[in-house]
Amino acid sequence: MNMSAGRERLVVIGGDAAGMSAASQARRLKGPGELEIVAFERGHFTSYSACGIPYWVGGDVGERDELIARTPQEHRARDIDLRMRTEVTRIDVAGGRVRARDLESGAESWTPYDKLVIATGARPIRPDMPGADAPGVHGVQTLDDGQALLDSLARARGRRAVVVGAGYIGVEMAEALINRGYEVTVVNRAGEPMATLDPDMGRLVHEAMEGLGITMVNDAEVTKLLTGEDGRVRAVATEDAEYPADVVVLGIGVRPETTLARAAGLPVGAHGGLLTDLAMRVRGHENIWAGGDCVEVLDLVSGQDRHIALGTHANKHGQVIGTNAGGGYATFPGVVGTAVSKVCDLEIARTGLREKDARRAGLQFEAVTIESTSRAGYYPDSSRMTVKMLAERRTGRLLGVQIVGREGAGKRVDVAAVALTARMTVDQMTALDLGYAPPFSPVWDPVLVAARKASKAVQQHA
Repeated sequence: MNMSAGRERLVVIGGDAAGMSAASQARRLKGPGELEIVAFERGHFTSYSACGIPYWVGGDVGERDELIARTPQEHRARDIDLRMRTEVTRIDVAGGRVRARDLESGAESWTPYDKLVIATGARPIRPDMPGADAPGVHGVQTLDDGQALLDSLARARGRRAVVVGAGYIGVEMAEALINRGYEVTVVNRAGEPMATLDPDMGRLVHEAMEGLGITMVNDAEVTKLLTGEDGRVRAVATEDAEYPADVVVLGIGVRPETTLARAAGLPVGAHGGLLTDLAMRVRGHENIWAGGDCVEVLDLVSGQDRHIALGTHANKHGQVIGTNAGGGYATFPGVVGTAVSKVCDLEIARTGLREKDARRAGLQFEAVTIESTSRAGYYPDSSRMTVKMLAERRTGRLLGVQIVGREGAGKRVDVAAVALTARMTVDQMTALDLGYAPPFSPVWDPVLVAARKASKAVQQHA
């Protein structure tokens, strides 16, 4: 054991949601006299909301610091030895130690651990092509990334932006740039935006984005990023066209940042994330935990491991890890894949499986789509919404829900998330006692209307 004055030492790699939640929870359970906590963060910030970055860039959030939940000083005041701008370069599992480099001075040193938490997050996917690292090309994953993008927008000579990719980050950044007064083109290799939805629901998002003045280019693969004489990006090229750009934002997804873990011989899954047990321990290692965007999680609907980069999961992982590292007991059972987003006033929500997910899992299913309203039809400001629902063919078990609509649409997906977690059938859902009054819902809530239709479809194929 690497004991210091009779204390155990917990080392945390990564100072954002999962890492610092774990450190804080472990500290709640064990005082400084029992547990020394050392945390390494290579960036300038800790415990911040990466999900809020598009809204800061777009001007909805006024100041960067509003996204920071807890500063390094606040962590240190709780007896957590937090070392900022310090990058861990190696994990020595056999020796029970990590090697870290101070990014300001370049000094390197080993730090022994008794318990280790890996919370290295995810990294934005950068296309392997000419111009991908040129000035004016930005990924958006950290507060440092967000600040670099805002600085780039301030230096840009024109007001043309190209967003590569149309997932959550791509769509949210397109809206942010529209709010900044930019002419925005989104280049997307899929047939419709929001590949986390089925294409028929993604089409609704496509129409809404074009309604905002965003130019959507679907079924288009970026081949290179062109630069000017000054080296700065000037255009995005596909096989068929060039799209002028004063700034480019990459929204083509993220990959688990597991470089350190792989080099240390720790197990990773098919999606590149670390594999853990229910207690968030790295499989095969009693004293190493991992959480956040660098791990794979169990999909409770399909039974398969997935990589889902969301702050909600990261904070829950941190709580579980901190409880276990602090001598308690907690587990993380898995997820159903719930996510919400928006494009101006259009709300986009999904949980569970898409059609292609269900097919990949070998499930036979019925898919139904309904149109409804957010409030009673006669109540002022009622708006339309579309709900799509998947149910297993023979059993009627709910498999997934997608919702696209205006105000009041997105958070309705939470009803479906609970039903998925409880493994309810669509027939059972029709009897749910949901809140009703004309300002909030029609007599039959849109989710229940979809459940009724799905139940009928299942019965017809029984």
